[in-house]
Amino acid sequence: MAKVQAPSNVGPGYWRVPFGRALIALIPAAIITFNGDHSAEFGVITFGAFALASGLWLILSGPRTLTVATDRSLFLISGIVSMVAGGVALAFHPGGHGFFLFVVSVWGAVTGFLEIYAGIRVRKRALPAKDWLFTGIGTAILALLFLLLPPNPVVSVGLFGAYLVFLAVFLPIAGLSLKWDSPRQRRGVPVPNDSDSL
Repeated sequence: MAKVQAPSNVGPGYWRVPFGRALIALIPAAIITFNGDHSAEFGVITFGAFALASGLWLILSGPRTLTVATDRSLFLISGIVSMVAGGVALAFHPGGHGFFLFVVSVWGAVTGFLEIYAGIRVRKRALPAKDWLFTGIGTAILALLFLLLPPNPVVSVGLFGAYLVFLAVFLPIAGLSLKWDSPRQRRGVPVPNDSDSL
């Protein structure tokens, strides 16, 4: 075990990952905001495109910028789950409001848990623990609200749009924090390993 605890499990280029996720969220957030059609089918298609794109981005960028194998695995699994959920949503987009609630709830519960767990694992490191925890909790809350709120397509699609706005606002701040903190946190600090995170 390293004698000096590293404050982060991310490499110098990881700040681009939350920036990419924010950009992917911004596009459907704007579409939902300025589109009067809040039907269930529109929500399913919008979610499917978002989940597919964000999952692909996580798979391509996440493992390359994370320094601990367990974190790489968690984000790889999250990316795969997102791509599968997005693909299923797009393939069965006429499935109706019940299908929209189901696919978003399952996706939110699984990926939210994975990101919360990743944040808890590195909770002794200010960055990126709080970013992963906030994003994971936000995703899990989305899944919970989809299960508890009255089944209204307008409400559901609007809620999903609000979640996307949350990502589009929060993730760039998280990315900038990581970018600005990178030189300080790597100055004379050893690379963390899995045993340091437990």
